[in-house]
Amino acid sequence: MTRSLTDAADLSSAPIDVAAVLDHLVQEADAAAATSIGFPGAVDLDQSEVMVRLGTRLWNNIGDPRDEGGTAHTRVLERAVIAWFADTLAMPPTDRWGYVTTGGTEGNLSALNAAQRRLRKARVYYSAAAHYSIPKILTMIGAPGVVVEAHRDGEMDYAHLAAQLHRHRRFPAIVVATAGTTMTEAVDDTARIRSLLDEHPAGAHLHVDAALSGIPLALDGRLRLDDAAGIDSITISGHKFLGTPTPCGVVLIRDSIRTRRGRIAYTGTDDTTITGSRCGLAAALMWYAIATHGREGHLWRAVQARRLAAYATAELIAVGWPAWRHDHAFTVVLPTPPEPVSKKWPLATDGDTSHIICMPGITQGQIDAFVSDIAAAVAPKCIPRPRSASKSRTGNSP
Repeated sequence: MTRSLTDAADLSSAPIDVAAVLDHLVQEADAAAATSIGFPGAVDLDQSEVMVRLGTRLWNNIGDPRDEGGTAHTRVLERAVIAWFADTLAMPPTDRWGYVTTGGTEGNLSALNAAQRRLRKARVYYSAAAHYSIPKILTMIGAPGVVVEAHRDGEMDYAHLAAQLHRHRRFPAIVVATAGTTMTEAVDDTARIRSLLDEHPAGAHLHVDAALSGIPLALDGRLRLDDAAGIDSITISGHKFLGTPTPCGVVLIRDSIRTRRGRIAYTGTDDTTITGSRCGLAAALMWYAIATHGREGHLWRAVQARRLAAYATAELIAVGWPAWRHDHAFTVVLPTPPEPVSKKWPLATDGDTSHIICMPGITQGQIDAFVSDIAAAVAPKCIPRPRSASKSRTGNSP
């Protein structure tokens, strides 16, 4: 007699109905899909061809993407992915390096570790609205952090940043800007931050956590890594806008500021990445998403997602539920709905504020159903609109 599904986590005895466990996981995910509008993951791209062709074997991109040795790897696709991201961001061809990561957190870790190795004793400045990985990473690498205040719309308070930089002016500065904060998709003004760092006497590094909004903003030309931008590193997720079926991402760092590491003798590869062995399948999935849609296809996806976010904002307001969004954003911010709505629609929530994210693949039908449920609830008191919710804030806005 096979064990029940609830006992599946206990692998100490057999037999287990493996098919039943897998079927249950798929059924749960399918059932949740209709109301999954609270977290950032595109659902419009079919990448099953990659999974069918490559998903049954190990693809190990060990070492540096530039390495050529070994077997069963996808480094040639990884290099193509890095080149596409760097080109889209206008990063100088002679001063770029990067690799495919497990996601935004590893990208932040890789970039901040590289910055700290170059700028010993640096203070790391990050917004109160920055991703939760930043303080965790600072603990890991032993770097002192300085929290910078954020405005209600999620954008960094530059006056407070300037004051903190002045206070710690004897130490090098590493500033983490965010392009797409977790709750409101706010974008910090990198040009404004760079101007402050140019006056900092002890040396500086500007890193951008662009996990969510990096690709759409780059396609718009509103986020650039050219020499004029003064951005030293950036991380972007693959499983958010590109919708890969496994968490992944890309980190890009100016090659001229990296501290070189050693070589791994027994693999014949350079030790340049955080994890060593890396998922070649992730690189193939991102490559496939780029190769099958191209720059214009992904720009169209971003435009359609923003239109849906604007529609969702207008519809919520029309039924008496306050809502707002930055004009570049997929994210719609609203007061946390009553429990019956929140239970049906799992939303990212921070206190009395929640959001929905109109990622590519989310449909107008889903938005209409959500608004209908909201309309049946008692409307809350109106919350003030943040000061810059109507603006897209980047350092390279046209």
